[in-house]
Amino acid sequence: MPMSIPELEAALRRLRLSGMSATLEARALQVANHEMDFIEAFALLVQDELDRRRSRLLERRYTLSGLPERKDLSSFDWGYNPRLPRRELLELATLKFIDAREDALLVGPPGLGKSHCAKALATLAVNRGYKVVYREAHQLIEELAYARELGELRRLREQLRGAELLVIDDLFLRKLPANAGEELTEVLMSRYEKASSVVVSNRVLEDWPKLLGDAVLVTPLLDRLMHHGHLLKFEGKSWRLKEAAARIAKGA
Repeated sequence: MPMSIPELEAALRRLRLSGMSATLEARALQVANHEMDFIEAFALLVQDELDRRRSRLLERRYTLSGLPERKDLSSFDWGYNPRLPRRELLELATLKFIDAREDALLVGPPGLGKSHCAKALATLAVNRGYKVVYREAHQLIEELAYARELGELRRLREQLRGAELLVIDDLFLRKLPANAGEELTEVLMSRYEKASSVVVSNRVLEDWPKLLGDAVLVTPLLDRLMHHGHLLKFEGKSWRLKEAAARIAKGA
């Protein structure tokens, strides 16, 4: 005796074919109404399953990346601030720099869209199947310190080394602890010529040795980042000031 639709759906779920289970009834109706034959409907059921698995894999990649939000460059208002490094950013958006194991430094005052652009690059990379890790600088330092306390520092460092793209955002937005320079240097140096890193900072490179507290460590780090790196300098008008002015005007 053939299975009913509910029985077939249950069987597909037991076989972990949830994509097919979700659309089985709709595909059966399409066949019953002569909109397609069995082979066409079965092909679409298989595609439904593949789409569900691809969607779940993508969501898993986003979760593992640590990205707090998904950004894109297509919605970015380049006209508001024509001094932004638009050409260089769009070239990075090809993600060729990841395949070439190159690095990128996005540097400039607050409010110019550096974090937006870094998150957009990370979003593109996740969508294209790269293994991505995103962390704000203070968050990364805290994770490293916590992993050291738990005796899991080696595992965390291996995880960071294994990322095809590591994004360290908002470096120097908060004051870092005394050992931050050594920790960040260890992470970034271990990735040199092996994987790509994007570092976002509101401080010019000349300030980094002083802010990280060890010029002996930081100078060779910057040399390596720039050896196969892209330095993008953000200048111009602040997005935050624009948004603040818009809020004031709206409330007036």
